[in-house]
Amino acid sequence: MHTRTTSIRTNQQYIAGRWCPGAGEQHVQKDLFLGTAFSATHLSTPKDVDLALSAAAEAASVMASVPSHTRAAWLRQAADRLEGQRREIAGMLVAECGKPLSIALSETDRSVETLRFSAEEALRLAGEMVPMDASPRGEGHMGFYLRVPVGVVAAITPFNAPLNLLCHKLGPALAAGNAIVVKPDLRAASCAATVFSIFHSLDLPPGSIGLVHGGREVGEQLIVDERVNLVSFTGGEMAARSILRQAGLKRVSLELGGNAGNLVLEDADLDMAAEHLAVNAFTHAGQSCIGVQRIYVHDKVYDTFMGKFLNRVAGVATGDPYDEKTMVGPMIDSAAVDRLMSWIRDAVERGARVLHGGTHDGLILAPTVLTDVNRHMRVVCEEVFGPIVTVTRISGVQEGIDAVNDSRYGLQAGVFTASLNAALACVRKLRVGGVVVNGTSNYRVDHQPYGGVKCSGIGREGPRYAIEEMTERRMVVLW
Repeated sequence: MHTRTTSIRTNQQYIAGRWCPGAGEQHVQKDLFLGTAFSATHLSTPKDVDLALSAAAEAASVMASVPSHTRAAWLRQAADRLEGQRREIAGMLVAECGKPLSIALSETDRSVETLRFSAEEALRLAGEMVPMDASPRGEGHMGFYLRVPVGVVAAITPFNAPLNLLCHKLGPALAAGNAIVVKPDLRAASCAATVFSIFHSLDLPPGSIGLVHGGREVGEQLIVDERVNLVSFTGGEMAARSILRQAGLKRVSLELGGNAGNLVLEDADLDMAAEHLAVNAFTHAGQSCIGVQRIYVHDKVYDTFMGKFLNRVAGVATGDPYDEKTMVGPMIDSAAVDRLMSWIRDAVERGARVLHGGTHDGLILAPTVLTDVNRHMRVVCEEVFGPIVTVTRISGVQEGIDAVNDSRYGLQAGVFTASLNAALACVRKLRVGGVVVNGTSNYRVDHQPYGGVKCSGIGREGPRYAIEEMTERRMVVLW
């Protein structure tokens, strides 16, 4: 069992290689389960943000000249030190984000991997020869391109996986030779400050990494500043649209949300499907952009599947996130609970049936299963981002594909089937960034190309692919 802390942690900003308190208002984050104050973070002022960006702009040229083996060594050392603080940092995730301890420990382990993958990619960063003589005008000439850092990266990270998603920004940015300024979600500031303290101990060039705290105003200042060359954002669709309007000609990388569809076809292993879907629909209270939200089940196996599925949902442990057996802890705040309860009521008023859950105890929303839904209900067409799943009958593979595609999102999808032909049909026709066969939509390893289509984002994460976003091709011709 994790030891619960009673002291209040103070989080500072990190600018030009130094820790300094923000001069703005103070944000106090409570332990979401215990209700006691856990951390206090002073918001950055516009002057603070300007100083962080000035330091990053100066450091960008220094970082570009740091050899790749040095950048890789920094990242490996950071990964080792993060691993050494595994349980401490997991405890921060439990307290600030309500993430169940077993999932928090898993996120910490994944974050270590992300930094190590980034270190490896720093050593692989290379260009490519261009066959100049493919054109008569290129005869006798040699051509190749290099990948060079973009310069200054501004990164904005969310609360739901604050540690690993921070490492998915920091790791690739540093591996590519960039400077980076990060604005984490205030509700998860402690793990960001801890990661920065680890990098601080490695004596990176001053200004190469910067940490500022705040809300929308701080984010907008980062986005519009001309010293920023790329904005890397993980969060919601509305904020992303605002970023696109403000960023101008800057590069943007957007990892956004979804309402992931999962298919259970007539030849599926129903026990496996029910087990995986029941767990992954509700893990971390469903606060995952690739979490299972919509399940489409072939009519021939619907009743059998539902019996197995509801039996497993009933066994999903909820409550104390400090208990390693818990899968569903508190939502991030009361506003999130109120929103989801209103969506459940709206669905029921329109004809949906609640087969499980539909209630809450404070911030803990019971795992909720809805049927008799339609495509116009918000629990279907919007991103729920909570422990709610809908289950709908389908008559065949194509109807299921059409149903999954009937969304403005397209992040990931899952399909359970014993048929290779059916699986490949889904791979070809589903308009999503990733398809998981005989697994659920929320499966991800951190070195895969990860991202979505449609309103689910622009660009790809995973260290190798994020580095592609964070570098530019520079063409060289030897005459």
